[in-house]
Amino acid sequence: MKIEQDRCWKIGKKGGEAGFTLIELLVVLVIIGILAGYIGPKIMGHPEEAKRTKAALQIQAFETALNMYKLDNGTYPSTDQGLQALIAPPATGQLAAKWRDGGYLEKAKLPLDPWGNSFVYLSPGLNGDFDLSSYGADGEAGGEGTGKDVNSWEIE
Repeated sequence: MKIEQDRCWKIGKKGGEAGFTLIELLVVLVIIGILAGYIGPKIMGHPEEAKRTKAALQIQAFETALNMYKLDNGTYPSTDQGLQALIAPPATGQLAAKWRDGGYLEKAKLPLDPWGNSFVYLSPGLNGDFDLSSYGADGEAGGEGTGKDVNSWEIE
């Protein structure tokens, strides 16, 4: 039995020392740096695309809620009544005779667009029964790049 223990100990010792050399660590760090340099910029461009997609999805949810409002009440809320008519019965203009208890949105609060601005609602719209827009990162009508508007009539 003692012979086997000595043999195992000697074999383990001859197997070499455990660990990485400085060169191996540097090679791994260089590879990680190259990958980060190549992949990083591609990933960084996606947050803006995700915000634009979220804005389009929010507009589509508003469109669904506005269509339900119209089914119940016969018309879309006016520009003056705004999107607020989806969470509380309108007090001005044409009143909603069959306004649904609990409103037309999941939460009793109007969501902001992904850039923290309010959506812009116009009824009757210039491009349909109503126009619904998010003005993008700049918060102003028009714009290009990150400031480009997300409009209901442009969503497919």
